[in-house]
Amino acid sequence: MSIKENLIRIKSELPEHVKLVAVSKTKPVEAIMEAYNAGQRLFGENKAQEMSAKQPQLPADIQWHFIGHMQTNKVKFIAPFVSMIEAVDSLKLFREINKQAAKNDRVIDCLMQFHIAEEATKFGLNMEEAVGILENPEFALMKNIRVCGVMGMATYTEDTDQIHREFRHLKNIFSELKERFFPGEESFKEISMGMSGDYQIAVEEGSTIVRIGSSIFGARS
Repeated sequence: MSIKENLIRIKSELPEHVKLVAVSKTKPVEAIMEAYNAGQRLFGENKAQEMSAKQPQLPADIQWHFIGHMQTNKVKFIAPFVSMIEAVDSLKLFREINKQAAKNDRVIDCLMQFHIAEEATKFGLNMEEAVGILENPEFALMKNIRVCGVMGMATYTEDTDQIHREFRHLKNIFSELKERFFPGEESFKEISMGMSGDYQIAVEEGSTIVRIGSSIFGARS
């Protein structure tokens, strides 16, 4: 199957309201162009330098999502152009994104990453930590970030019941935060969950953004 055929197949399975982020990390510019020419505009990378190297070589209407664990000292590389930073898990990181966004006269969309998996290797906040950030007076003064929702990764397992449970947990976190902190904010609407192996389950559980790499581009190079 070609990249184009893979994209057509996956998009045909996704409801209209679910956005597809084509995870292009480690993939060459040619592969990204192939997806672009098939109509894909939303791409995800997990290394700031790789993203900032690819961005000028590709069409300007591409929306870039940063999907990896973001180090504060790397924010400056992507702040001029990134559409969304999907994995913010600390006040320190929000502070840096806000600072770099202000330097570029931009407001950067962010998602708060939650730890929903039963694996210690995954990054992310728990509810208590998230509330601590959102209630912090410093956070209220950050005018160059916009929190648009939540993101999380399920455990890598064959147990579909567990995956359902973890994604449902993230949906509940989203609903609680929406009600408590963002009741009138239309922009707080995204639940980014689901990858190549589990995106169908994620969609069933309320995902609005799926991040798919290997099912589009083939195995990681």
